[in-house]
Amino acid sequence: MSSQSFSRPGAVDLSSLNTGGPGRPATGTSGAGGGGYVVDVTEATFQAEVINRSASVPVVIDFWATWCEPCKTLSPILEKLAAEYEGRFFLAKVDVDANQSIAQAAQVQSIPTVVAVLQGQLVPLFQGAVTEQQARQVIDQLLQAAVANGVTGRAEPVAGAEDEQAEQAEEEPVDPRFEAAYEAINAGDFDRAAEAYRTVLAETPADAEAKAGLAQVELLRRTSGVDQAAARSAADASPTDVDAQLQVADLEVAASQAEAAFDRLIATVRAVSGDERERVRGRLLELFEVVGSTDPRVVKARGALASALF
Repeated sequence: MSSQSFSRPGAVDLSSLNTGGPGRPATGTSGAGGGGYVVDVTEATFQAEVINRSASVPVVIDFWATWCEPCKTLSPILEKLAAEYEGRFFLAKVDVDANQSIAQAAQVQSIPTVVAVLQGQLVPLFQGAVTEQQARQVIDQLLQAAVANGVTGRAEPVAGAEDEQAEQAEEEPVDPRFEAAYEAINAGDFDRAAEAYRTVLAETPADAEAKAGLAQVELLRRTSGVDQAAARSAADASPTDVDAQLQVADLEVAASQAEAAFDRLIATVRAVSGDERERVRGRLLELFEVVGSTDPRVVKARGALASALF
């Protein structure tokens, strides 16, 4: 990434999210870690926490969701770096399920996605889980670009963040059963991650977290390297092409557009029969695991699926 990256054509326009007024960054909810240099951002606080702040210090945005397994390995890496760099960049965390307009404005297609905002302009950094070394290299390049663009400030830590970090560290210990899976996801080895989750399920078949983790890893394997434009074009051209509809539904869930994915597949269930219908039903059940069985969108979709089947 060069210093010209932040003025290149195609950078994302964030003006539609400038809902706040000018002034200092507002006090938001601090994230779990980051030495006070992490904040949870919402649509209401985006202007103050991200755009205003980016005039003096680079802001890195971590797009995540509670159901996203790779996010569980990447977010702690970014928080560690935020603490280590002590305000040379600020980390903003965006829950895409709760803040879909931010994700749409940033053209997020899958999570985790990490972008930078410098002087109000957004430029993609990377998608998917990366190693700490890879993340550090990207951050260093970002800071070099910031200096080249005259942005040399240092962020002030968010008040109370260290206390909150300590409390959450006590309340949320890492489950050792999933360490192998998290390490594999962090390395981009989805086959090994899937096997790690299956090992857990072999011992505890009803483990909801392991089921969700396996479903998420399988989703990552199916969507990795897919040409999204071509996939959507194929699905639009043939509503009864089950493979095409399944692929786009996967992409939609990966981009936190679960409701659209569920509607798509339920419509496909109504349009096909026999083995093809069973394939679509099975994929829907997998995607329900990814999003979470108690999610209101899943509850609604289960009812619609039952109606479509019977």
